[in-house]
Amino acid sequence: MTQARSTVAFSLVLTPMQVPEAVPSESELVQALTGSRTTGAKGPTLPSLVLHPGEPSELMVQIRNQSAAALQLEYQVQGDFPPEWCQFRTEGADLRSGQQIEGVLYFAIAPDYLEQTYPAEALPLRLDYRGRLTVLSINPTTGSRYLENRDFQIYLRPRSLYLDFLPDLYREVDFIGRFLKVFEQTFEPAVNTLDSLWAYLDPLTAPNALLPFLAHWVGWDFNAPLHPQRQRFLIRHALEIYRWRGTRRGLRFYLHLATGLPLGDDIEAESAKPIGIHEAFSQGLVLGATHLGEDARLGGGRPYHFTICLRPGPDHPIDEALVRHIVDQEKPAFCTYELEIHRPQLAPS
Repeated sequence: MTQARSTVAFSLVLTPMQVPEAVPSESELVQALTGSRTTGAKGPTLPSLVLHPGEPSELMVQIRNQSAAALQLEYQVQGDFPPEWCQFRTEGADLRSGQQIEGVLYFAIAPDYLEQTYPAEALPLRLDYRGRLTVLSINPTTGSRYLENRDFQIYLRPRSLYLDFLPDLYREVDFIGRFLKVFEQTFEPAVNTLDSLWAYLDPLTAPNALLPFLAHWVGWDFNAPLHPQRQRFLIRHALEIYRWRGTRRGLRFYLHLATGLPLGDDIEAESAKPIGIHEAFSQGLVLGATHLGEDARLGGGRPYHFTICLRPGPDHPIDEALVRHIVDQEKPAFCTYELEIHRPQLAPS
């Protein structure tokens, strides 16, 4: 008498780690719209995995050796999806009796996959795919082989953020998410602009084409030939320049923005600042207290006069015409000034 034995050498189980929220079928759409429910026997349901562009998805693979002998395993993944989408990773190929090993079918596609340009013959773009994992076991002792297949489904779906603003009922229909994605991508440029509107209104980050508008917005009509980055600083601080116009602080700050020289606020001595502004103070002619030839002389007074001393580094260029233009524009009309540019003396080589 011959005893019958099971020919099943191992068990193979696939478990999707990202399950679709809705079953992508037309019958589900009809049921959701009509409120009806179909009855009747259904075939076996295949493991289904949802795949979003730019987001990895995984199918967990569990293999248990149900035989009394150790097995050697070989794997093969097939499907109607591009092979570069999938990678199979496993703990190994040797499986002892009663042991279980795990593997992963790892899927990933480019974030802009659905936005790429496709030839006319490739449209409409395919979104549903089917695959198969084949595992072959070999008994090294007897040479016997056992083959096991498991089919699975892949649903390529764009992730729609608009579903978050709708009741959960709409998530039960796969078509709704794909339909809303059309509107989401249509309005996405406008939404992105609104989300980053602050960057368009900041002169330091705004596009060059928007700088004239921002300059006009703050009443900035300075047209000197400056580098665009210098212009950005001047437009951004225009109100502060207006606030301190006609003062030493305002003139120093303006020259700092236009020339790039440091303010030197941490330097107490005016004669050591990179932008020094020296004012000439005197009592002038005081009757009864002035001695001609000693502390006063005729025709020698220059009231409301100041001197500007710029002390740039050896490799720091200074546009003297620009500096004079700024001083003439910012100083009080009754003031006179002198401009001195002190450059460090290079040691002879």
